[in-house]
Amino acid sequence: MMRRSTMSAIALFLKNALFTVVVPGVVAVYLPLTMAAEGLVDQWTPGRTVALVLLIAGAALYLWCLWEFAAYGRGTPAPFDAPRQLVARGPYRWVRNPMYLGVELVIVGWSALFPSLSLALYALLVALAFHGFVVLYEEPTLRRKFGAGYRKYCEQVGRWLPARKQGTGIGDQNG
Repeated sequence: MMRRSTMSAIALFLKNALFTVVVPGVVAVYLPLTMAAEGLVDQWTPGRTVALVLLIAGAALYLWCLWEFAAYGRGTPAPFDAPRQLVARGPYRWVRNPMYLGVELVIVGWSALFPSLSLALYALLVALAFHGFVVLYEEPTLRRKFGAGYRKYCEQVGRWLPARKQGTGIGDQNG
């Protein structure tokens, strides 16, 4: 018989995998590829190399954030199953929303790989949607849930750009 902690870890992994396939998978992979179905050319260019770097960096950043949410925060990126602890470690030491940035890098990578105005506009629309969600829902929810700790974190770590003040200790206690 499996131990409860093993079953809990498996359930957490499955929830994170399902969320990743359904939400970022649709937003950052399925929709962009559907939009650019005929835009790929056979010739390799420096722009395609940049696109590949963006795709890999974005996916790696998203997966690193997912790991921190699951391993440390014991939750998922889904708002209804968010981490139980404030995650201020890993990429969250430098910027408050690296998971969104990872997804956006993937979309921009597709836009560079399949140059099209519709993909560039889609990337902009997704970025605006992320910003709206963060400002209108996520930050107020996290302020209520984590109180003074989250407010201090916001003062010391930038929302979208690295703005971590040195020597603050934010994230240091968490790894």
